[in-house]
Formats: sequence, C-alpha cells, structure tokens
Amino acid sequence: METRPSGRSWAWLLVTWAVTRAVLLLLVFRVYVVPGPDVTSDVSVIYRQWYDVLRQGTFPLDDETWQYPPVAALAILSPAVLPFLSYPHAFYVLAFLADAAVLALLVYTGRRPGRSARGAWVWTAGVPLLGPTVYARYDVMVTAVAVAALLAGVGRPRVLGALAAAGALLKVWPALLLAGAFRRRPWASAVVVAAGLTALSAVSMPGAFAFLSFQQERGTEVESLGALVFHVARHFGWQGQTLLNYGSIEFLGPYVGVVSTAALALTGGAFGWLLLWRLRATRTTPHTLADAAFTAVLLFTVTSRVISPQYLVWLIGLAAVCLCFRATRMAPPAVMVVVASLVTVLEFPLGFIHVVTSDWYGIALLAVRNGLLVAASLSAARRLWASTVAPLTPPTIPPQATRAKNTPVSS
Repeated sequence: METRPSGRSWAWLLVTWAVTRAVLLLLVFRVYVVPGPDVTSDVSVIYRQWYDVLRQGTFPLDDETWQYPPVAALAILSPAVLPFLSYPHAFYVLAFLADAAVLALLVYTGRRPGRSARGAWVWTAGVPLLGPTVYARYDVMVTAVAVAALLAGVGRPRVLGALAAAGALLKVWPALLLAGAFRRRPWASAVVVAAGLTALSAVSMPGAFAFLSFQQERGTEVESLGALVFHVARHFGWQGQTLLNYGSIEFLGPYVGVVSTAALALTGGAFGWLLLWRLRATRTTPHTLADAAFTAVLLFTVTSRVISPQYLVWLIGLAAVCLCFRATRMAPPAVMVVVASLVTVLEFPLGFIHVVTSDWYGIALLAVRNGLLVAASLSAARRLWASTVAPLTPPTIPPQATRAKNTPVSS
C-alpha cells in the first residue's frame, strides 16, 4: 500500500531548509567566519573582475582562470538584476534563490502520485553539509537548470534537450543529462538550442571559446583521485610541489603528466562504458533518465583531473532527482554522496591546509571522500546496468536434440 508524506513531514522539511539556508547566508555574508581559506573570495575578487570585463563586451581573454563555456557569462553578470546590492551580496541572494527553486521543483514532484519526498530531503540535508562554498560558486545555478531538465524530461523531452544544452553551455557537465535519453526529440532540441546559443555567443562577444585552451592545460588538482598518488609520494621523497595553477591548487613536478593522462584515459573508459550501456539497455522506466544522468556525472567527476568541493552540489542535485522516484535503486550511492559532502567540508575549507601540505590527516580526508565517490560510482553503474540491461541467457537446446543425444547408439 502506497503511503504519501503528511503535511507535518512537509512542514518539517521546509523548516529544516529555512534554518540551514539561513546559516549558509550568515556564513557567506561573513557574519560568522568559517576557519580556513575565505571561500567567498571567488565571488568578491574573481567573479567581480570577470563581471567588469564582461560588461565591456568581451570575454576574459587574458585570464587563464576563465575556463567556462560562453553562457557562463550570464551567471557572472546576473547580480546586475539586483543593483541595490553590492556584487557579492547580490550573487549570494541569487544563489539562495536558485537553491529555493530546486527545492520547489523537488517538493512539487515529490507530492505527485508515485513520487517520494526523499529527493527533497536529500537536497535539504545534503547541500548545507558543503558549507558556504555552495553559495560562493555559480554551480548551484547550473544544478537548478539540470534538476529542472531531468524533472521535465519524463513528459517533455524537448524541454529536457533545451535545458541540457543551455546547462552544457553554462558548465559543460549538464550535457551528460542526455545519457539516458533514448528518443530523438531531446537530442534534436539540444542540437538546435546549442547551435543557436553557440552562434549567438560567437557573434556577440570575442573570445567565447578561449576557455577550451585553458582547460586543456590544466594539471592534477590536489583534491582529485589521482592526486592521492602524489600526496603519498611526498612522504617518500617525491620532489614536486603544489602551486596555484589555472585557478586551482595543482601538483607540478615529475610524473604529473603521466597521472593526468591516466585520468583522461579513465574518463575515456567511463565514456566507453556508457556507450556500451546504451547499446545494451533494453528496459527503461520513468526514472532511468535520472539514474543514467546521476551515474554518468559520478563517473566523469571521479575520473576528472579536478574534484572541486562545488562539484558535490551537482551530485546532490542529481541524487535528489533520482530519489524523487519511489522505484529508483540509487538510494545507496545517493547516501554515499551525502556522506562524501560532509567529509568534503572537513577537507575544504576546514582542513585545506592539511591537504595542501599532504600531512596524513589531509590524506585520510581525501582518501575517505574520494573513496566514497568511487564506491558511489561503481554502485550506481552496477545498479543502472542491472535495472536496464537484460541478462544474457544461454541458448536453449530443443527437446528432440536432447533425446537424440541421450539415445544409446547400437553397435
């Protein structure tokens, strides 16, 4: 017998969301200061500088930290809609509103027949575990677009395609939302919207695609899976160093190129697995789209040369969409992502000095966080495969052939 959440449970959800988000706003407005690096400097310094350049009608061509697709300019320029606030404060308010929009979508979906409140709870509980970083990056805005795309995709495939394309031109990864789209309409819509936005970006401002060269030259970031090799190697005489490079703290030194190449190879392997899954998948359900997107983004996040704390916002959002469906099998990897978010805030900003200096506490935090993400990726991939791919069955032998085989031959 199906049970639906009571009004009291929804009230507790909203109260929890309101309290936790009030805390996040107090943190980014620096009423209370979190120990460690100032996570708000990206907005007050870097985003603000980009804002000034973008307002002049060009992309930040000479800034190697600009590594985002052209539509990201809209996110950076968005605080202009609140001119009565300073740039950082306007940005935090817009990030808060994006967070609220995600909650509204998940609550609306969770109240429908056959849906669940689990998704809204995952978002409500998971996001604040990441601390003030959530509102100090534009990833929560991108995640709002991705959540809207997946929730619309069940009944409105063209909307899915359009939003996935727009999201991909905000921050690339929403292109993976189409991993579980088997019909032509979302793909056709995505191609049309992507082509239109790309052309508009190219003619509106110079340097729309300068970010591609900056991305190619990135190395192994200190929080990535591959970085664990160098964190441990430093205790055994490795002579490399950590430096601010292309907007993040990266390892530079011997064999870094080898590990970065290995990460790219793992990403290629993940793409190959997704392609094989699409070729073999024969059973689809309404939640397959969300399950496939969650699995794809997990795989590409884990194998990336960079795993920044804000990447967990994407995963929490996609996990929340999966758990809106009662029939999904993604609950265990979703829980792993939520726990990984808690470990992430311990690693950044609270313990980032331990990570940068590669002491054993920092290594332990990274090993646990990245281990949880690896486990979540493998679990999600296994569950997606099991729920959509028919098992191979051995060919049956006709009864006549069996009888003939068992009949003794007379001499």
